[in-house]
Amino acid sequence: MARRRLLLLLKPFDVLPTNQSDNIFHFRNPKVLKYLDNRRLVHKEAIKFCQNILRKKLVDWEAVYRFNLSRPIRDVDLVVTIGGDGTLLQASHFVDNSIPVLGVNSDPTQAKEVEEYSEEFDASRSTGFLCAATIKNFEQIIDDILENRARPFEVSRMSVTLNSKELTPYALNDVLIAHPCPATVSRFSFRTKKEDQSCSSLVHCRSSGLRVSTAAGSTAAMLSAGGFAMPILSKDLQYIVREPIAPGAYNSLMHGIVKPEELMEIAWYCKEGLIYIDGSHLVHSVQYGDIIELSSNAPKLKVFLPSHLIS
Repeated sequence: MARRRLLLLLKPFDVLPTNQSDNIFHFRNPKVLKYLDNRRLVHKEAIKFCQNILRKKLVDWEAVYRFNLSRPIRDVDLVVTIGGDGTLLQASHFVDNSIPVLGVNSDPTQAKEVEEYSEEFDASRSTGFLCAATIKNFEQIIDDILENRARPFEVSRMSVTLNSKELTPYALNDVLIAHPCPATVSRFSFRTKKEDQSCSSLVHCRSSGLRVSTAAGSTAAMLSAGGFAMPILSKDLQYIVREPIAPGAYNSLMHGIVKPEELMEIAWYCKEGLIYIDGSHLVHSVQYGDIIELSSNAPKLKVFLPSHLIS
């Protein structure tokens, strides 16, 4: 068997708060400090554990912290992310549709811990929604991958164009279009199109913005905003107008689906605006009259998924 080449993309160790106000808070709540320090240690030990497993396998690997990733990932057979969904999301911005990704949730939420501290603070840890592995099953999954017993699934990403120019990277989770100031009303119009023919009426909006998600992102901010979870392998996009002002006759169109053969066209009617791709780190500016198009016509992401998402 030929040696496989792997890239390990690592979430950095969390730095504990050091400013005076946080120190006062933790002095009064020593359990919080203990919890945060434990999270750091658990993540550190998970990295060490996975690396020790890989040293026993017929693989060559390199470890990179995600904040040091600045160019496309090439010439590897597999990317292993160790952290949570954020680290896997970061990897998705640097891989094409030829390199599969395996997510390792290094710090899963512990139900007993959440219950124990529920009256004091939120003790949730990493969700790891797209992560197929933890340290408990990492070696088994790696063996299955190396021996071709496991296959990745193709998860849809979203293409974003601004005035006919494609923006990068592709969105794995969602896109938010809004005014830079959250207290300012966003003015825009949108419609769905298919082969240059309108599929829906032109909808005029005054709201706090527009969110559009893929299936992978439908369980995150979209669900919190009142949307619904979509099957992970769905190619549809889901949109929701955030806090519409007097939607009137358009009320039923404030939330809907964009089918794979369609695209969503948005005309922006504010002096300024921002397009957020997969959170707050990837941002593009828009101006009055700009046209934004969103569609699922983008290269898929190959990812090994947790069994409960595909069963």
